[in-house]
Parts: sequence; structure tokens; C-alpha cells
Amino acid sequence: MRRTGLVLTSVWLLGAGLTLANVAWAQAPSPASIATGGRLYDKWWKEVAGMKAPAGDHPVWALQTTNKRKGETTWRCKECHGWDYRGKDGIYGSGSHKTGFPGVLAAQANSVDQLMKGFANPKHGFASVLNDATLTHLANFLKHGLVDLTPAIDRKTKKPVKADEARGKQLSVICAACHGADGKTRNFGKPDDPEYVGTVARENPWEFVHKVRFGQPGSDPPMPAGVEIGWSLQDVLDVLAYSQTLPEK
Repeated sequence: MRRTGLVLTSVWLLGAGLTLANVAWAQAPSPASIATGGRLYDKWWKEVAGMKAPAGDHPVWALQTTNKRKGETTWRCKECHGWDYRGKDGIYGSGSHKTGFPGVLAAQANSVDQLMKGFANPKHGFASVLNDATLTHLANFLKHGLVDLTPAIDRKTKKPVKADEARGKQLSVICAACHGADGKTRNFGKPDDPEYVGTVARENPWEFVHKVRFGQPGSDPPMPAGVEIGWSLQDVLDVLAYSQTLPEK
């Protein structure tokens, strides 16, 4: 009887464990959803097919007076919360991008459902322009895609704290297919004021890391997202270190 009881107990525990594992697996978002959310954080109207850029300033923009930008730029999540996700406590804590708004790293403590309710807040304004499916991607990014880059990138030198430049060169072969071996095939700036891979890597490594991890919204062809091809944060930092050796102009 004892042996039978032990067997039945083991079977029950195994079954319960599998059930819990299946629930956890079912709740875990796909890397594609997280990457989509990251691109929405960047510039959501470029990521959503058929979406027009928003008109006027974001509803909360009037709460600050330090950032003088107007119009569609004010609707970019990154413009309030920063490429490092730390808002007033990060790289946008000073300079022309300063708003005084908080970062979003604390959002990871919330569930996706709680984040969705936050989007519904009229003062935040996104439920009026994005549907639930799209907002779910953004919530998945905030819950599962954020990383604190403070210990990873030195704020003064803008260099990764620990990175393997040679390994980054090997990994960046996939990037060179579109950007060229020197990173200058695509100019993100203007003809008389060019901005290349090397420019972004040196001047704004936090933006660089975000875009390498999640891709560029609306790019043609679509930019591969590091989180989808299995790159770790260290992989991205290695690519950053190599990209900082590429020409800026």
C-alpha cells in the first residue's frame, strides 16, 4: 500500500508540475512579440502597417517645458522614457531631451494585464490610437524585453564595460549584408550630415543596443532583431564594441 501511495503521489506531483509548466509556457510571449513591442516603443506608427503619424502633441507633453520638440516626436515612448529606459534618471535626465518623466524599468514588476490597463488611461493616450493586439506586444516588451544598461555601458565614455570586439566583428556579418562592411551603405541622416552605424554606436550606444535587439520600425527589408535570432545582451555589446570602430562620417 505504501509503495502504491508513493507511486500515486509521484504521478500527481509530476502531473501538477507539467500543468504548471504548460501554463508558464503558454503565458511566455514569443521573441517576435517582444521585438515588435520594442519597435513600437521606438516609433509605433512606422511599425503598424497603414498607420499615419499622430497629429499634435502627446496629451502629457504639456506637463513638461524642458523638451521643446513638437508633434509626432512627442508620441515616441523613447522620447519620454529614453533609450536606456530610465527617463529622468538616465541619459535623458539632462540636455535637449530632458522631460522629467520617469523611466519604465519599474514596469517589469507589473503583469501584462496591469500594463494593458495603464495603456487605457486617457492621460497616456495610447488606447485611442493602438488596438489591443498591438498594445499587447508593447506590454510584452515592457514586461520581458527591458534590461538595465547602467552596468553594461559606461555613461562617460559611452563604451561597453565588458565586450569582445573581435567576436562582435564575427557576429556583425549579418549586419553587413545591409549596412556594408564599413557600416556606411545606409545613411540614417542627411547627405550633408550623414549618420551611419558607427555614428550611432559612438554617439548613442543605448539607441544602438535597443535597435540591434529589437530592429528598426518600418525598415525595408525588415531589420533582424537580436532577440529573435537568439542574441544575448552580451552578443549585442560585442557588436557595439566592434561598431564603435567603424567610421562616423
